[in-house]
Amino acid sequence: MVSQKGIFNNIYKNLVTPILKQDTGIDAEYLTNLSLTLLTFSSNNKNWPLIAKIIKNLNQEFCVVDERLHQKICGIDFSNPLGLAAGFDKNGNAANIWKDFGFGFAELGTVTKFAQSGNPKPRLFRLAKEEAALNRMGFNNNGAENLVKNFLKQGIDFKKNRKNNCLGINFGKSKITSLSKAQEDYLTSLKLLIPYCDYAAINVSSPNTEGLRKLQDPALLKELLREVKNLDDCPPLFVKIAPDLSYEEIEDICKIIIDEKIDGIIATNTSLDRLGLEQRKIKQTGLLLSEENGGLSGRPLQIKANQIIRHIHNLDNKIKLIGVGGIDSPESAWERICSGASLIQIYTGWIYKGPQLVPNILNGIIKQLNNHQLSNIRQAIGSNLKWID
Repeated sequence: MVSQKGIFNNIYKNLVTPILKQDTGIDAEYLTNLSLTLLTFSSNNKNWPLIAKIIKNLNQEFCVVDERLHQKICGIDFSNPLGLAAGFDKNGNAANIWKDFGFGFAELGTVTKFAQSGNPKPRLFRLAKEEAALNRMGFNNNGAENLVKNFLKQGIDFKKNRKNNCLGINFGKSKITSLSKAQEDYLTSLKLLIPYCDYAAINVSSPNTEGLRKLQDPALLKELLREVKNLDDCPPLFVKIAPDLSYEEIEDICKIIIDEKIDGIIATNTSLDRLGLEQRKIKQTGLLLSEENGGLSGRPLQIKANQIIRHIHNLDNKIKLIGVGGIDSPESAWERICSGASLIQIYTGWIYKGPQLVPNILNGIIKQLNNHQLSNIRQAIGSNLKWID
């Protein structure tokens, strides 16, 4: 008999996990959208008695509360260090309930000034054996104005009145906007959404919008960040970087972060490097991974993303880091924190492992704090402490 406490995880394991064990079958994007439809309905109707009961049970199953996981970073209270990465909830449809899945914060978006449909389909592919994904979505979203409407529909108030629901927003450039007008594009979205976000992520690293990564060029990035920083009531700012940069390029970005007093870096986005999977065939298209456009995410990115976090932390430990890319277990989460990440995010790993990954990671971190006799997670950041079984 399935216990009430584990009912949602068991539903996921029995209904969704079998689908994720193969590349083909139900289309990956269709499955994502179906999930979001259910989550959207729940988030919009959170006060309905039945929905309220379901969400309460979600909370009891997946939330882990321990004061040792709490941090105050850039003036923001994070109840725990584990967040949902950008890309899943692009339009903030479920912004009201991510905390009930146990997340300490959720990063919504990527959002752009203009609504856009993104790149042609198919554009999201499972690599089941490797627990990875290839995506070339292209910032498909309904635009910044729509995101405000979604917040209001869910009863999400301005950040100053919102408790225990930490939300970041990831901002990108619209496809139709030229590189020369990118600043205005970002600024328009930010002006609309600053009142609602605890922090802003400036995305200059997606491989799926032509020319976007050129904004990682030091001169262009410095100019963009300076303009954003000058906005009224500007929230804490993080720059999301690509995993495909050289260490020299990363160091140039770090210098800008320090010089312009930007709060931190999110490392990393998806990778154009095929990370040893060049000959892996995408069954839906018949092409090799080396022949396909798009960014690779999931477990293959784990080592590279962790190396970048460690490099930045060793370069300057004052830069606040959010680690993302290939985190799919308590061990990989602990490693990323001990390499220098103050916060971590999951997406692809969460899909493959299911919602139980959140409490598994948080309980794993607590176990390591106990094993290493640490009183708060802050003591683990950049410590290079090893996992103790």
